[in-house]
Amino acid sequence: MITRNEERAVGKVIGDIRRAAPEAAIVIVDSSSDSTPTIAESMGARVIRQVPARGYGPAMDRALHAADREVIVTLDCDDTYPVEFIEPMARMILEDGYDLVDGSRLAGKPEAMPWINYLANWGFALLASLVFFHRLRDLHSGMRAYRKSLLDNLTYTVNGAALPVELLLRPIRRGYKVKVITIPYRERIGESTMRPLQGAWWTLRRICISRFA
Repeated sequence: MITRNEERAVGKVIGDIRRAAPEAAIVIVDSSSDSTPTIAESMGARVIRQVPARGYGPAMDRALHAADREVIVTLDCDDTYPVEFIEPMARMILEDGYDLVDGSRLAGKPEAMPWINYLANWGFALLASLVFFHRLRDLHSGMRAYRKSLLDNLTYTVNGAALPVELLLRPIRRGYKVKVITIPYRERIGESTMRPLQGAWWTLRRICISRFA
């Protein structure tokens, strides 16, 4: 996970992970000015501080490469994603031979997602599906399972918003075995820091980069 001022949610999320996946090693890259890292460390998470904050992309890149297990599961630390899916998604990598399992929130419109976000996500997923000749539903999911060897061999643009787009599309283009499953999506704890216009621009840019660069 990556965190920035998630003190209201981090304790609950880590506690839920401990109960759902007790063997998991929890790695957090944190750029908070509140008590988030203190809470996380007190609950046994490995916390890597990145201060001053460098943005989502560099933080996620550091988190992905700091983990050393064969399967790496990403999860937003705002209580929106179902931790009970961690182990089933990991088994799809270990037992079923997938290289990436994507947790799609968008079988329909989640109640917790504003209409403008849903329509934007749906539109970008449709565009990517046409460009990549691969049915996609959710380019921005914060919950995925990756085989570590995939990440070790994957190149992507670290800086800039919407990194999950590239982390999904580049493996598809390179022929990795990708599985999409449907997951529920809940109301977040805390305030969103998303910048819609910046995110939209970077989503389009990453779709083009992943397909043509």
